[in-house]
Amino acid sequence: MREYTLKVSKEQEGRRLDLLLSAFSKEHNLGLSRTAIQDLISREKITVKDSFRAKAHYKVKPADKIRIIIEDKVKSALKAEKIPLEIIYEDKDLAVINKPIGLVVHPAPGNYEHTLVNALLARFKELSDINPQRPGIVHRLDKDTSGVMVIAKNNSSHLKLSRQFAEHSIKRKYVAVVKGKMKFDENVIEAPIARHALKRENMAVNFSTHARYAKTYYRTLKRTDALSLLQLEPFTGRTHQLRVHLAFIGHPVLGDKKYGKSGEFRRLALHAQALGFIHPSTGKFVEFHSSLPQAFLDVMRKNKA
Repeated sequence: MREYTLKVSKEQEGRRLDLLLSAFSKEHNLGLSRTAIQDLISREKITVKDSFRAKAHYKVKPADKIRIIIEDKVKSALKAEKIPLEIIYEDKDLAVINKPIGLVVHPAPGNYEHTLVNALLARFKELSDINPQRPGIVHRLDKDTSGVMVIAKNNSSHLKLSRQFAEHSIKRKYVAVVKGKMKFDENVIEAPIARHALKRENMAVNFSTHARYAKTYYRTLKRTDALSLLQLEPFTGRTHQLRVHLAFIGHPVLGDKKYGKSGEFRRLALHAQALGFIHPSTGKFVEFHSSLPQAFLDVMRKNKA
């Protein structure tokens, strides 16, 4: 158990309790989100003037003494599995990995074992636990998408990285082999995305009021009469965004069984090639890369006009 105390200053007078503690958490790297703080308040783990009756919206007063109790972590029921991982970079705050194809990122109904999370538990002693069922996971790649991912080793790093993803300030570049000969050297696809009306596991371009704005930039790297090699940069982060957008313009990703045709290629031809972000501790921009899969080059060569 960890315990922290703070005394409200005159300058802090009138601030909401949860917002004050969110700032305190950020300043002292406690790794507590505003939601986590509200949970501690509701469970009477945060006191004001030795009272357990504080509310999240309580407006603090000068000289209020606030006590925070953070309980010890409960051991996860998830199993550690020795699954090989390619580590691109690692320090005390985070790790960057090159995710292989076919590996599910986190446990879910039907996939409680043999996931990236199981592999992370075996590889790293410390991982963020903001979501206990997804330790270390800040973002995800589809099962059949390979490439660069960042993993958080503590909650403070997790929150700072998550904020960058939410603000779309993360620099992401993908490469994909798509069906057909692209007409343009570069272009932007702007089309809103929502859950498919009939195939509930699929997403689709949808212009209804409940659809969410989505934007993708692409640049054509190589062409044949049958295929094109693209570099992609998503400005937003919708589920299956790149695959849905490319299928929408008539150039589905090669090997995409969900949005294209199956049996054309032995894997989904989509790879997260680069990931750049502000390091949560140093405040400096860092960028990591993964090599273009040889299979992408091979299929382009075989289909060369």
